[in-house]
Amino acid sequence: MKIKLFIDRPILAGVISVVILILGLIGLSQLPVEQFPEIAPPTVSVSTSYTGANAETVLKSVVVPLEEALNGVENMMYMTSTATNTGSARITIYFRQGTDPDMATVNVQNRIATAQGLMPAEVTRSGINVRKRQTSNIKALALYSPDDSFDESFLNNYLKINIEPRLARIAGVGEVNVMGSDYSLRIWLDPNKMAQYGLIPSDITQVLDEQNLEAATGTLGAESNNTFQYVLKYRGRYEFEQDYENMVIRSLPNGEVLRLKDVATIELGSRTYTYIGEVNGHPGSNCMIAQTSGSNANEIIEQIDKEVAEITKNLPKGMEIADLMSSKDFLDASIKNVVKTLIEAIILVILVVYVFLQSLRSTFIPALSIIVSLVGTFAFLIAAGFSLNMLTLFALVLVIGTVVDDAIVVVEAVQAKFDEGYKSPYRATVDAMSNITSALVTTTVVFMAVFIPVSFMGGTTGTFYTQFGLTMAVAVGISLVSAMTLCPALCALIMTPHADASKNEKLSFSSRFHIAFDSAFHRLVNKYKGGVMFMLKNKWLAAILLVVACGGLYYLMSTTKTGLVPQEDMGTIFVDVRTSPGNSLEQTRVVMDEIDARIKTIPQIQIYSKITGNGMISGQGSSNGMFILRLKPWEQRTEKGDDINSVISEVYRLTSDITSADIMAFAQPMIPGYGVSSGFELYVQDQKGGTIEDLLTVTRNMIDKLNARPEIARATTSFDTKFPQYLVEVDAALCKRNGVSPTDVLNVLAGYIGGTYSSNMNRFSKLYRVMVQAAPEYRLDTESLKNMFVRNSSGEMSPVSQYLTLTRVYGAETLSRFNLFSAISVNGTPANGYSSGQAIQAVREVAAETLPAGYGYEFGGMSREEASTGSSTTVIFIICIVFIYLILCALYESLFIPIAVILSVPFGLAGSFLFAKMFGLENNIYLQIGLLMLIGLLAKTAILLTEYASERRHHGMSITQAVISAAKVRLRPILMTSLTMVFGMLPLMFATGVGANGNISIGVGTVGGMLIGTVALLFIVPVLFIVFQYLQEKLMPARDLEKLNNEPVK
Repeated sequence: MKIKLFIDRPILAGVISVVILILGLIGLSQLPVEQFPEIAPPTVSVSTSYTGANAETVLKSVVVPLEEALNGVENMMYMTSTATNTGSARITIYFRQGTDPDMATVNVQNRIATAQGLMPAEVTRSGINVRKRQTSNIKALALYSPDDSFDESFLNNYLKINIEPRLARIAGVGEVNVMGSDYSLRIWLDPNKMAQYGLIPSDITQVLDEQNLEAATGTLGAESNNTFQYVLKYRGRYEFEQDYENMVIRSLPNGEVLRLKDVATIELGSRTYTYIGEVNGHPGSNCMIAQTSGSNANEIIEQIDKEVAEITKNLPKGMEIADLMSSKDFLDASIKNVVKTLIEAIILVILVVYVFLQSLRSTFIPALSIIVSLVGTFAFLIAAGFSLNMLTLFALVLVIGTVVDDAIVVVEAVQAKFDEGYKSPYRATVDAMSNITSALVTTTVVFMAVFIPVSFMGGTTGTFYTQFGLTMAVAVGISLVSAMTLCPALCALIMTPHADASKNEKLSFSSRFHIAFDSAFHRLVNKYKGGVMFMLKNKWLAAILLVVACGGLYYLMSTTKTGLVPQEDMGTIFVDVRTSPGNSLEQTRVVMDEIDARIKTIPQIQIYSKITGNGMISGQGSSNGMFILRLKPWEQRTEKGDDINSVISEVYRLTSDITSADIMAFAQPMIPGYGVSSGFELYVQDQKGGTIEDLLTVTRNMIDKLNARPEIARATTSFDTKFPQYLVEVDAALCKRNGVSPTDVLNVLAGYIGGTYSSNMNRFSKLYRVMVQAAPEYRLDTESLKNMFVRNSSGEMSPVSQYLTLTRVYGAETLSRFNLFSAISVNGTPANGYSSGQAIQAVREVAAETLPAGYGYEFGGMSREEASTGSSTTVIFIICIVFIYLILCALYESLFIPIAVILSVPFGLAGSFLFAKMFGLENNIYLQIGLLMLIGLLAKTAILLTEYASERRHHGMSITQAVISAAKVRLRPILMTSLTMVFGMLPLMFATGVGANGNISIGVGTVGGMLIGTVALLFIVPVLFIVFQYLQEKLMPARDLEKLNNEPVK
């Protein structure tokens, strides 16, 4: 199909563009919006509880059998597990990118089924929960009572009964984790009364089994000729406290009855008493919401917000729901910012085009091409299954300066025909298009080719590059379609030659501007020609500059700090608090109140929540706590010192004199699904089966060395083995003498002190546990054991204390494992001015120095991903350059001339890194994406010069004349291409506000590379062309095809 068809049929050309626009707008309306594409590895979480068991017991009896069964489940990458002194166990399995989360969950459940027989009965009874979920939270809500009219327990259960089920039903919600406990019917035993009546805790459990049960009692009169049939309905499980109080334990012949209330106090209490929640100093209950793998966070949050708005309408007076954290807020603000940048970039690009073309009509054509290309790209995004995210939006901003190129080349070629004396726009367009069509197709294909290898990359970085690269490639492809159809049609219809000053016609502003610009540009061309001549005479200078550029690039690449994505101000800060090991919940609360009093004075905080008994990093435990600080909206935090890092520094400053707690403040991670904190995360492993104390010594030694490094702001671990414990030993010989088994003794301890899950209760349309345990005042210290009695086979009672030897020891509150090895997690943050990549390198160096044989380490979360991406980036860049070289070889039918194009690339890349270093930026994925585009753009621009020079050479010019002719003719389009790109990037380079760090990373790298790369291209490529054209003619002279065709066959 010839281009002339579209010039002859402008309505056809217009229809093609309108169809592209309509498809794009349909795509835009359907596109899901999210911060990043699904890049985190799918995770499946396995959790259970073993009431009353300590961390070591949970690890040995629950975690180890489950891990053994789960290890090696299909597509598994690694797994982490924790066991705590509260009896809870959690195993998180991370799967490879692209694994179906549903299939992974089924595989995990199948493996768990094989380990059920190895579990303690208590654990099997409690059940094992398997959930597909991401490891990071997308939203945090708090239900609180601003007037203190409701207590924490009521708020907790209101949240669990009335709010949690509604939120859990929302599609994509993986887990609603309420930081608090369910109601539970508590049977508080009095050991003294129990001993008086010769009872032990298992007797009470037996009574519950006998009397608190559901029974299928059948139907009277069924299968008979009776007139009626009657269903027998047993009252089932008890609901109210008085029903349990009146349960019969014993009944004597004389009519005396021993009831449960005679030996115990019964109340509706909590299942556990391990949390205290507050919001802004008032009673409150917090819940953290995690998404399922593969779901869209933005859509989920929209649904949650809608549901919460409905729930709020029916809340009792004195209750409010507070939004503590939402990843959507940052996303919305970022997208708003990117759209603003997009509009600014389009305006700047159009201004640059106008300056070069000096005609509003001519400028209108590229402006229209930008809109068609950008809007049309949305149709591709929906077809490819992509979303509207930060990457695809950045791609559209970056591509503005590129999609306008093809339209500029068309308009500039037509304008050149007018300057040659053409008067008919139709003739000028037809002749211009016949000259430039092949160059348009070639340059666009080369540019698109850069992004083809990228789309075959795997892993997280692969997803980044694929979404970004393909979006850009398609936008440029659509711009080529527009340049071949709509642009020539419009050129023939609306472009006119400028008025001729020599004919004394009245000149319009654009004509006067055209004359002034032309004369100025003519002077610039002459100066440029002089510069090129100078470089041609001093070819050694080009060689030196090339060596300097390559050396500079190598040096800058190896010294620029690295990172995965720049950390942004997300608007929420987490503060993890760890008090002295062994502290009670009340004692921890005193420390938390002290921190609370300092933190609430920070003016940038809008609302905050305090949780005692659970830390974001340190986990569940009476000596841990956490704060969630929601900062004011970004538009209210524009002054110096209002940013998130300044607020984190202020938290540290205000709490620096609190020596009774270890405090760590951190921002939420940039990419969801990679753990709860920003910064780095690693696990120090004991691979030789030593003691946990030895592992802690090794880990602390490593942390001390890490904290001494300038790259690390702080490294810390929440793990400690200084939690006071008693080692319990049972005298089996004495037990046997007295007719008691050691199991009986341990069961009495478990019943009175640990508490047992003995039955169930239905209430408020939910199922709650019935827990049997000694009342708190009867289990304060070791003296309490003298009042707890065990029954022997003859029915005689004896105190359990006589069978026990208690030794004071110290142990851990939480035990962790990583890939079947005992491990201690270490979290840290890079120091100001250092990137996460430099911190990771520091960890590697310190580990190599300090870890003895038999100990290893593994990165977790985001750090693991970042640590594995370094090598793949270099490979990608090399593949891209090889791809371009091969395409150019095919185009020029030459192995040498493409080298002239390729050698212009190091200048641009060196310029990018130079600017990044000057601005103090890190070499992250955003900068690399800019570099990738730069390779394509510089190659594309160099082709403009080398292709014209080759053509002139084929027409018989000398190599030097061909180069000088090409330099003069191609200066204008090269400058236009480069300056549109540079000006299009300026809004990114000087971005402020939300998401500014990512904008600056892309903008600075691209502007620096484009400026230096273009200057090098204009002066170095002519020299390189002469050298390689000469080599081409010497070593691979062109074959005379006509002569070969005329040679005889035989």
